[in-house]
Amino acid sequence: MGTDDVPLDDKAKRMRDLLSSFYSPDPSSTPNAPSKHGALDAINTNSFDADQYMNLLVHKSNLEALLQRHVEMAAEIKNLDTDLQMLVYENYNKFISATDAIKRMKSNIVGMEANMEQLLDKIMSVQSRSDGVNTSLFEKREHIEKLHRTRNLLRKVQFIYDLPARLGKCIKSEAYADAVKFYTGAMPIFKAYGDSSFQDCKKASEEAVAIIVKNLQRKLFSDSESIQARAEAAVLLKQLDIPVDSLKAKLLEKLEQSLGGLQLKTDELENVTVDSTDPSKQGKVSDSILTAPHEASVREFAEAICAYRVIFPDSEKQLISLAQDLVIKHFEMTEQYVKRRISSANLLGVLRTIWTDVLLMDEVLCEAVLPDFSLEAAQVAVKQYVASTFSHLLQDIRDALLKVNISPKEAAEEFPLQVALEASKKAVLQGSMDVLLDFRQLLDDDLGLLVKLRDFIIDWVQEGFQDFFRALDDRFLLLSGRNNSTSQDNGLTEGTHSEKVIAGLVLVLAQLSVFIEQTAIPRITEEIAASFSGGGVRGYENGPAFVPGEICRIFRSAGEKLLHHYINMRTQRVSTLLRKRFTTPNWIKHKEPREVHMFVDLFLQELEAVGSEVKQILPQGLLRKHRRSDSNGSTTSSRSNPLRDDKMSRSNTHRGRSQLLETHLAKLFKQKVEIFTKVEYTQESVVTTIVKLCLKSLQEFVRLQTFNRSGFQQIQLDIQFLRTPLKETVEDEAAIDFLLDEVIVAASERCLDPIPLEPPILDRLIQAKLAKSKEQNPIAP
Repeated sequence: MGTDDVPLDDKAKRMRDLLSSFYSPDPSSTPNAPSKHGALDAINTNSFDADQYMNLLVHKSNLEALLQRHVEMAAEIKNLDTDLQMLVYENYNKFISATDAIKRMKSNIVGMEANMEQLLDKIMSVQSRSDGVNTSLFEKREHIEKLHRTRNLLRKVQFIYDLPARLGKCIKSEAYADAVKFYTGAMPIFKAYGDSSFQDCKKASEEAVAIIVKNLQRKLFSDSESIQARAEAAVLLKQLDIPVDSLKAKLLEKLEQSLGGLQLKTDELENVTVDSTDPSKQGKVSDSILTAPHEASVREFAEAICAYRVIFPDSEKQLISLAQDLVIKHFEMTEQYVKRRISSANLLGVLRTIWTDVLLMDEVLCEAVLPDFSLEAAQVAVKQYVASTFSHLLQDIRDALLKVNISPKEAAEEFPLQVALEASKKAVLQGSMDVLLDFRQLLDDDLGLLVKLRDFIIDWVQEGFQDFFRALDDRFLLLSGRNNSTSQDNGLTEGTHSEKVIAGLVLVLAQLSVFIEQTAIPRITEEIAASFSGGGVRGYENGPAFVPGEICRIFRSAGEKLLHHYINMRTQRVSTLLRKRFTTPNWIKHKEPREVHMFVDLFLQELEAVGSEVKQILPQGLLRKHRRSDSNGSTTSSRSNPLRDDKMSRSNTHRGRSQLLETHLAKLFKQKVEIFTKVEYTQESVVTTIVKLCLKSLQEFVRLQTFNRSGFQQIQLDIQFLRTPLKETVEDEAAIDFLLDEVIVAASERCLDPIPLEPPILDRLIQAKLAKSKEQNPIAP
């Protein structure tokens, strides 16, 4: 096997091992000699056998490998020689450097021994002179020290004799701290000599101290004194060995009672509101937001906590409880405050006040961890503010919809539905933008409390919009009367005076739902994506907080339901009118028709009311007039209808019934007319659908009655009069013609003697009705 396969790392390792074995001081540290039949790498061992190595190399390698191995070994030998030469050079340089250093040290210490001897002689001379001075001044020094001790003793004695007078002066000036300092300084002397030499001084001093103790105790329990002054009094009493632990409960009770003056009051919140809404003062916490009395009270409370911790070291638990109670009461007041209609500037002012109080107390009572404690309480308050803001927005939309509830006189002069719709659109879109701007101020503020809540606020805003639109959808159902299982909305249902107003409100709600789906939701989604992205505190497993697609589907469905509900409400009102019309008279004994019946006027009035409402709310559609040709069986006039001419040519019952059979046969060959199509959000589509449903109801009411000839002719007259105004109102004339024909056919089927009116008589009665209508409404368009 050739040596080409040996990597360079192995070569370097072999060289290092060779150098190590060469310089190794212990030959025994080398590895054991390989066996007689060792491998080719045994060349680096001490027991290397050249003949065995050569035989093994010749046995395992060919000629080319032997030549290659020869080249490699020559290179290795050259490298080893070079490395050995470099090591010798380096060791030689180090040896030369060491020799030079030794020469320099030897030259530097020459003469040092003589200098040391001179120094020793001088030290001995100084020591002898110092001993002489001490010996000569010993007696005087002893005398001076004795006089100094005597002087100090006389000072102490003089201080003891002057102590009662000093204490009296301190009592007059109320310098109780100095008095306690003087008395505690004299206590060791009184304990040693108070019963003998200084008995009178001790007695007088104790009387003065008794007065001081009494004054300090009175000061301690005085409500007029500040908390700091009472704390100092407690410290002085403790220095006088007066037990104050028994007063701990009373002092802490006093401190707890002082919390009432530190709580935020309604008037203080109003002051914060006024200052924080002034743009020139915003951001200046110490000058504008915090009132001076409140700040001073909180600082005094913090100083009292610090003093109480010194007086009562074991009162930390009670002090933490008091500080946390103050924070809790602050946020309870804030939670009540945010239920009102306030702006984010108002809330920021209150939160800055609370946060400043928290930081002041945290400086002296860090064990309470008040910043974290207040963070949990702030989550509740800010979340409630977000929910309250959306509740107020919902109330604004409701108030805008209340504009529909007006008196009939005002409804005749103005456009109440249009006003309510525009106000509601503004309340939804502009109100939502204002709410987002308000919440944006909370995110942009640098208050430490809000910075920690930023992700929470983003999630709350997104969840708030999702819940707001769901609640708005429920409110729409409630106002429309579709959600009958829930309690009625007091403010709106009490204000509605007529079904007409309620029906108009339903139409407003339908169009407002379309506006929310097509305009409001996309705009709000853009603003949320731009300013309220992030969050994620609620967890990805719960899905996104705001899902605009879901809201759009909800209001798309709500708009369709409300539009159909409006159509049903209007149709039901007309159906009630038709029911009274067909159930009241006795059609078997009906008299010969003299004029168009009054129910036709009422029916047209209802359609006119519908048209007035949809013109205020819905846009106009594309004009699509569906007309039928004569081949489709259309009867455009009483003179040009061959079927009716054929009917009038017969004069007996047999011919009338034969005509009925022919009518059924003719219907089989008519072009099929699509009656009920999808309702669109246009004026023509809604009015047409209502007319179709009313005519269908009319047909069903006709089928439930039995008519004589005069009753059938009355139905014929009323239907013929309705043709022209209905065609002018609707967009699908073909379906209207078809339905009117169906009513006449249904009446003929239920008639005992279906003989129609002659065309001249029919035209004369219709013209008379038109003339009468013009007389009653001369200025009608």
